[in-house]
Amino acid sequence: MTDPAVPPFVLVTGPEGVLVERAVAGVLVAGKGADVEVIRIDPATYESGALQMHASPSLFGDAKTIVVRDLHESSDELQLDLLSLLAAPDPDLGLVVAHGGGMKGKKVLDTMKKAGARVIECPAIKTDRDKTDFVMKEFSAARRKITSEGVRALVEAVGKDVRELAAACSQLVSDTEGTIDDAVVDTYHGGKVEATGFRVADATVAGQSGEALRLLRHAIATGVDPVPIVAVIASQLRQLIKVGAAGRGSSAQLAKSLGMAPWQVDKARRAVGHWSADGLAVAVQAVAAADFEVKGGGRDPVYAVERAILTISRARAARCDDAVRPLRGPGPTAYGRFGRAHPPLVTLTLACALRSCAHACTTQSRSRRVSPRPVPSSFAAL
Repeated sequence: MTDPAVPPFVLVTGPEGVLVERAVAGVLVAGKGADVEVIRIDPATYESGALQMHASPSLFGDAKTIVVRDLHESSDELQLDLLSLLAAPDPDLGLVVAHGGGMKGKKVLDTMKKAGARVIECPAIKTDRDKTDFVMKEFSAARRKITSEGVRALVEAVGKDVRELAAACSQLVSDTEGTIDDAVVDTYHGGKVEATGFRVADATVAGQSGEALRLLRHAIATGVDPVPIVAVIASQLRQLIKVGAAGRGSSAQLAKSLGMAPWQVDKARRAVGHWSADGLAVAVQAVAAADFEVKGGGRDPVYAVERAILTISRARAARCDDAVRPLRGPGPTAYGRFGRAHPPLVTLTLACALRSCAHACTTQSRSRRVSPRPVPSSFAAL
């Protein structure tokens, strides 16, 4: 008989591979109290009838657990065999099915749920807020403390890939002692491409053109490609725009509505006070042009990034009372620090930011010089 602590049917749903693997492994570990044979089914190579053959009782009467991964990519034959198996369940057979999402295989999912299957959800970890929560849970599970600055540094350094982020958390837990802060994270992961890009972006958005150029040249000298650096600068500008237009509210509230981490909201709030909407519009145009050039549209990618850094730094430095006063409307603001008087300018700045990726994909000759894309003149730009 199967271990009574483990339900006969387990359904793991969601696209996040790291969480799916952990969930499946956890179920199998929980079932090790009995002598259970684990059989793994690969949907890519499945042949009709194979499931029934694996599910048939063994000569020694041992219990079995069948694990089916990627049901959302399975053939009709496997789905039909699963439905047949669920229609007449064997008390000595356990079934673990992982489904990454979508409509394919939905009938199997519904049948398992009606049969009382235990459901484990593994939602996608996409936003920086999701990654921040993931890191905090990793260290909490390991009974280790990490500061908010440490979480920020780790997400910035290796947050591009969740699997790598999980490995980095594991490494810090096993290789360090005491509370983990940003200095500890920098010791282990400060040389990552993402971390280098964030340093350049921080200096650029802060208007420190000299420091940004120094960091950029050091990064290029150590083999860092200009493309991810431009991407990070663009990401930080988008965060400034979203937070600047979001209005009032706590960091936690805005973080939830904007898909950001609370520390990112705080960081953007500190920075956006030094920018005008006009300055952000200029900065977004500059980074859009640089994005195009570093992806093959220009002759010199490094020069394109340097020019963007200088343009963005000047756009921040150009902020003055005369430039900001027209953006402030009378009475309570409905558009954050950009004011009620000119909401179209904020919207158009956002439109420009959203269109930067499309602009970068425009087919142009490598030898042709590309001028920055102008700010759209109407809401049709959306």
